[in-house]
Amino acid sequence: MSDSQPTPEKVLSMMNAYQQTAALYAAIELDVFGALGKGCNDVPSISRHCGASERGIRILCDFLSSHGLIEKSNGRYNHTPTSLVFLDPGSPMSMGSLAAFLNDSAVNNVYRNLAEVVRTGRTTLPGTGTIEPENPLWVTFAKSMVPMMGPIAVPLSNLVLGELSGPIRVLDVAAGHGLFGIEIAKQNPSAQITALDWNQVLDVASENARIAGVDDRYTRLPGSAFDVEFGGLYDAVLLTNFLHHFDKPTCVTLLKKVHRALRPGGIVATLEFVPDESRTRPLAATGFAMTMLTSTEAGDAYTLAELSAMYQEAGFGTVAAHPIPMSPQTVILGKA
Repeated sequence: MSDSQPTPEKVLSMMNAYQQTAALYAAIELDVFGALGKGCNDVPSISRHCGASERGIRILCDFLSSHGLIEKSNGRYNHTPTSLVFLDPGSPMSMGSLAAFLNDSAVNNVYRNLAEVVRTGRTTLPGTGTIEPENPLWVTFAKSMVPMMGPIAVPLSNLVLGELSGPIRVLDVAAGHGLFGIEIAKQNPSAQITALDWNQVLDVASENARIAGVDDRYTRLPGSAFDVEFGGLYDAVLLTNFLHHFDKPTCVTLLKKVHRALRPGGIVATLEFVPDESRTRPLAATGFAMTMLTSTEAGDAYTLAELSAMYQEAGFGTVAAHPIPMSPQTVILGKA
């Protein structure tokens, strides 16, 4: 036990943490970070750019500065390295578009009644929560998550193609934006990609494939991963950001279906937020477990031991984990 004098700082910080979230989303909506990138550095110029009151901009920018998101010196505001790369709309790695998905009002309102969610162990959202069939939220996800998922697509594709070469068939389950299968097609001109998701989501993935110049090798398979026939045999199946929405038996059922769709020696690649065995680190994984609690019936962030056990029960022999550099996520490869 620590000998330091207890203070209420952590308690008050968590009680008021909603202010940080709201301030960030407001700054994105008003284009504060775009103003800084265009050289608007004082309150009047930022206010004009954003179409907002000087009082409001001053207090908002001071708040962002006090939390280290932007810098303030001699009454002028500037980007920090973090806000320049990840929040300025002019940056190719800008994450501002994520706000549309992460700030969804229906999903966030569940947190107002978190005690009830904890009592019941499941979301208070209607039906099966965010995994309700044809949920329009996933169209927003597909459109908004490119800045976050784009940098991960390359290392994931490198891992898959490190095991495979030549003409290959790849099934991208819950393809969303489609970036993972598209990146494989870009790296391997002989790869044929089949993208599975809801039809409206596949509209987004198909457009991304067209922009990437691989649409001639990109096939749509609309529907639920649990209901549609996969076809096959495939050399690789991608299950990115998907297993965490379901309980362990459901994950095993899906992994068995994936195993049947793979040729002998084929690869399944999942992408997950993986907590350590204590389930208290890293913070991104523990936070994601909370997201699954509030938005699904039975989803979770699974440890590596839990994921490995699922793979093995589904018939996969070799299981290997590959943390993605500068990312909170891990790729888990299994071989059929």
